[in-house]
Amino acid sequence: MKEVNSNLWDSNADIIVITTNGATRKDGAAIMGRGVALQAKQRYPGIEHVLGRLIRENGNHVSLITGNIPKIVSFPVKHHWRERADLKLINQSVIELVQLVDRGTSFFQKYLTVALPRPGCGNGRLRWEEVRSIIRLILDDRFTIYNND
Repeated sequence: MKEVNSNLWDSNADIIVITTNGATRKDGAAIMGRGVALQAKQRYPGIEHVLGRLIRENGNHVSLITGNIPKIVSFPVKHHWRERADLKLINQSVIELVQLVDRGTSFFQKYLTVALPRPGCGNGRLRWEEVRSIIRLILDDRFTIYNND
């Protein structure tokens, strides 16, 4: 995996990953109230309803968000928005992300580059060193971690 100090949204990657949680509102929309999830909601109105449907149908898993939205992938780091990020969930999400990217490549969609924030850091309240030690073993050079500090 690569690491850069830059804004995630300035990336030219084939896929942009947003960190998410598994909570939905009464109307079925995903709760996207802070961090990169909120930024995605502001950039792509309605994304919270698409993600909410995916959470209801598939559970709190990595998902390609489709519709009138560029290639955005949800990456669960929390079970509920109030909680701290969960390292086991991040590990599961990293594995699912690699599987999704590998499947996409096999279908000739050419997911050659993937941009993601530091998962679970910031609003998830985990230390980057702790998260990095887990994900660096799984992510290859197709994946770039963006730090916008």
